[in-house]
Amino acid sequence: MISTDILIIGAGPTGLFTVFEAGLLKLKCHLIDALPQPGGQCAEIYPKKPIYDIPGFPEVKAGVLVENLMEQIKPFEPGFTLGERADTLEKQEDGTFIVTTNRGTEHHARIVAIAGGLGSFEPRKPPIANIGDFEDKGVEYIIRDPEIYRDKRVVVAGGGDSALDWSIFLTNVASEVTLIHRRNEFRGALDSVEKVQELKKLGKIQMVTPAEVVGLHGEDHLRLLTVKNGQDTVQLETDHFIPLFGLAPKLGPLADWGLEIERNAIKVNNALDYQTNIPGVYAIGDVNTYPGKLKLILCGFHEATLMCQSAYQRIFPDKKYVMKYTTVSGIDGFDGSRREAEKAVVKKIE
Repeated sequence: MISTDILIIGAGPTGLFTVFEAGLLKLKCHLIDALPQPGGQCAEIYPKKPIYDIPGFPEVKAGVLVENLMEQIKPFEPGFTLGERADTLEKQEDGTFIVTTNRGTEHHARIVAIAGGLGSFEPRKPPIANIGDFEDKGVEYIIRDPEIYRDKRVVVAGGGDSALDWSIFLTNVASEVTLIHRRNEFRGALDSVEKVQELKKLGKIQMVTPAEVVGLHGEDHLRLLTVKNGQDTVQLETDHFIPLFGLAPKLGPLADWGLEIERNAIKVNNALDYQTNIPGVYAIGDVNTYPGKLKLILCGFHEATLMCQSAYQRIFPDKKYVMKYTTVSGIDGFDGSRREAEKAVVKKIE
C-alpha cells in the first residue's frame, strides 16, 4: 500500500502545482492519473497549444507549461500512479482515507485532493453518418501535433475558443485554413474573434457562416466536404476536417463517492478552503463548482494554494504555520547554497 500525506487525484497543471504548495509545508504528495503521463489535457490533448493567461508568460505552450511544473516540483519528490483510475474511496475510523484504483493499487492518505479537471471526457462529434469512417484518416477531434497539417488544406468547425485559437495558429502552418460555424456570432474571447476577422481580411482564413458540414467523402482518406450554407449546398476540397465542439465530461467513479454534485462538478466551500461535503476531501481546479467559478488554470493554482494551507491545519491541528515567502525561506532540497547566500544578503540588509 502506498502511503502519503496528500493524495492528489489528477496530474494536470492544478494537481502538479499542488505538490509545490504542499512541499513548502513539508507535506508529501502522491498523484493518481488515468493517463500514462503527467500533464492532463495539456499533455494529452493540446501540448502544442499556446496559453496566454499564465502570469509571467506572455505565451507558453501547454506542453512546456507541464515540463516547467514538473521541474518546479522535482525537489519534493512526489510519487505517481499513472495509467490507473481512482475507483473507490473509503474513509477510515481515524479520519484517513484509502483510495483504490481500477487495477487494485491501494493508497492511504490523510488528505484527498481531487484535481481531476473535467474528469473522463469524450469529444462531442457532429451528427454526420459516416464520420467514423474517416477518423484518423483526415478527421481529428483533437490537435496533438500541428505539424501534421503542414502545407495541408484544413477545415476547422466550431465557434468557441478552441476553434478560434487553432484557426489562428494554423494560418502559420497549413496552406489553407477554413473556419466553419453554424452561426454568424462566435462564443470565444473577443480578441480572438477580432484576430480571426483580421486574418479573414488578409485572406489567411476563409470563413463560412452560418454553415455546417453535413457530408464527408473520400476513399482511403478524406478529400471532400459537403457544406450546407443556408439554402445552398457546396462541395469543399480539404485534407483535414477538425470539428472542435468541446468535450463531454464525465466524473466517472468519483460520482459514486458520496460527494455533492452539481451539473457534473463537485460542490466545494470556496469561502474557506475548497473542501467538499466529506471532511478531508477537497476538490480544486475545473472539477469543482461554486458561485462565480471560472475554469482557468490560474484559478486552479489559487485554489491549490489555499487547499494546502487548510490540509496542513487539518493534519497538524496543534501547530501554527507561519507563512514565509519563498524569496526568504527558499525551497528545501533545491539549490541549498544559493538559498544560504540569499539568506545572508537578507540578514545583511536587516
